[in-house]
Amino acid sequence: MKKDFKQEIEVPEGIEIILDGKMLKLKRGSDSVEKKIDVGLRVDGRKIVLEAKNSGKKEKKMINTYASHVKNMVCGLEKKYEYKLQICAVHFPMNVSVDKSKNIVVIKNFLGEVKPRTANILPNTEVKIEKDIVTIHSVDKDASGQTAANIENASRICARDRRIFQDGIFIIQKEKGRGLKKAR
Repeated sequence: MKKDFKQEIEVPEGIEIILDGKMLKLKRGSDSVEKKIDVGLRVDGRKIVLEAKNSGKKEKKMINTYASHVKNMVCGLEKKYEYKLQICAVHFPMNVSVDKSKNIVVIKNFLGEVKPRTANILPNTEVKIEKDIVTIHSVDKDASGQTAANIENASRICARDRRIFQDGIFIIQKEKGRGLKKAR
């Protein structure tokens, strides 16, 4: 049965809404987040309205997914997302640093390897290393989570027993959903 689906997301004061075709950009001060939205999208005052006319289950799922993305964008502009990773080096002392010119994290002497491993840092993401804790901050939840995953995957061990070789960089704290209430 075909129905009309609609979701409204209330945007707090201080966040600027810019709509350019299917690109939605939210901006607060110098921070900004943008995402391509592939469903019906319009701005009504301080509300972002996602809608689909005469549609089925698939379109309803798409609207709910994009509504979650928009809520994450708003939450990220209110308070940056934070991920923490811990550097664990049992066998060989590992040296982890950030190369800001190339926008990568460099992992040297991982399991005694000569060639350093690297992990990409996504745009609008800042990475700080203090002793054995790597902290990632970003207004974009997707970018901060993917950067944390890149760092963790760069130190993945293959062809060795994980019970013995427990070296690596592991996510110890990640951002939980903060959630916004949807406007009715």
